[in-house]
Amino acid sequence: MVYDIAIIGAGVVGSLTARALSKYNLKTVLIEKTSDVAMGTSKANSGIVHAGFDAMNGTLKAKLNVKGCAMMEETCKALFVPYEKNTSLVVAFSEKEMEHIKELYQRGLGNGVPDMEIIDAKKLKELEPNISDEAVGALWAKSAGIVSPYELAIGAAQCAAGNGVEFVRNFGVDAISFAGDEFSIKSEDGKEIKAKYVINSAGLFASDLANKFNGEEFEIIGRLGEYGLLDRSCSYMCNATIFQCPNEMGKGILVTPTCHHNILIGPSATNVPADSGTAVRVGELRKIFATAQKSVPIVSTRDMITSFAGIRAHSTTDDFIIQYAKDNDHFLNLIGIESPGLASSPAIAEYVEELVLKVIGTPDLNPNYNPSRTEPIIFRELSMEEKEAVIAKDPAYAHIICRCETITEGEIRAAIKAPAGAIDVDGVKRRTRAGMGRCQGGFCGSKVLEILSEELGKPINEIDKFGGESKIIYERTK
Repeated sequence: MVYDIAIIGAGVVGSLTARALSKYNLKTVLIEKTSDVAMGTSKANSGIVHAGFDAMNGTLKAKLNVKGCAMMEETCKALFVPYEKNTSLVVAFSEKEMEHIKELYQRGLGNGVPDMEIIDAKKLKELEPNISDEAVGALWAKSAGIVSPYELAIGAAQCAAGNGVEFVRNFGVDAISFAGDEFSIKSEDGKEIKAKYVINSAGLFASDLANKFNGEEFEIIGRLGEYGLLDRSCSYMCNATIFQCPNEMGKGILVTPTCHHNILIGPSATNVPADSGTAVRVGELRKIFATAQKSVPIVSTRDMITSFAGIRAHSTTDDFIIQYAKDNDHFLNLIGIESPGLASSPAIAEYVEELVLKVIGTPDLNPNYNPSRTEPIIFRELSMEEKEAVIAKDPAYAHIICRCETITEGEIRAAIKAPAGAIDVDGVKRRTRAGMGRCQGGFCGSKVLEILSEELGKPINEIDKFGGESKIIYERTK
């Protein structure tokens, strides 16, 4: 079989691109090197829908950020993904920093960012009672928001799969060649996928894939960022996403609510090789909290329930690289999609769709296209009457598996059965939040294993945490 389009990389950009192209009568495949959607940069970032004032005027990054921010609410609504327009604040702690705030404001105007305001310390304190007394003012961007990044990728992938896009997991691309009018994409274990058009959306490894295809080199720097996540009991600490003035390494340390009412602190910014791993460094975590306390003094490591890290792909051009491969307009590279890549992702998908159609022409529409997915049942958010009705249809929803997050057996089984569904413990965690609470899976982990084993028809010792060699149970001892 030869696909019309192969998309390499099932992060938020690749998944939304697959959804955009699923509206056409095309044979499309979404290829992922790991066991699931959103396993790279898309699962370990701040979840911020940036307003668009930070990117330099005239860049593709600025254009797509502002457009993507405007598209995000409707995109999330269609995919039943958590989103909040909580606004953002860039806080200044001196008059010199206030000059930087004014520069960001002017840049935002140039980029077309709506609803910005420079505010003084009094107004800032009204908005954020827990802000430091040392703050002298801020840039308030009212179009900014927060989203669950991995849920956005999962929702888009499920939508695409429901519209006929094939999702191929555990396919690490080792070689790409072009002969006649089709590409041969070969995996590390010898499998092959053929396609007429390739979209390289491999995140941190997109530049490597471009090099494997035709030797093109793009200067990409891996940038490690570590985070601390606070318990939901800390949700009162802030309302908006609170930034400090940005520097050459990025937007700096933030304090922000998440869509699930935790508080997120981070990230650090350290240049590292792309394959250096994502272990959290204790020393850096301490520095993150110390810096965050400059903005919100009451944040504390005592409230942290987990920490994590991710690596983003920083382009030395300081812009997104979205362009065709040299001498081949059927191989489209998406390289250096770092922050504000998440905020830009709906607009990037639309932009890529336009570029693809310019080359292949406009195909027939998919008569069965649905821009949404089946709405997942979130049991804890239902009224008592709604809960009773759901349980009457499926008694599995009466069994609470994750006590911290109130996640039911029915929700877990539905997440496994869904298109592009969960096949491991972390896949269930990202889709349902089972294991994301204060005990971090200490209570529910074994029960999630059992449900995965039953639904997938696999022995329990073959169920893993996140693919690869992440086995949880090796052998029966009694």
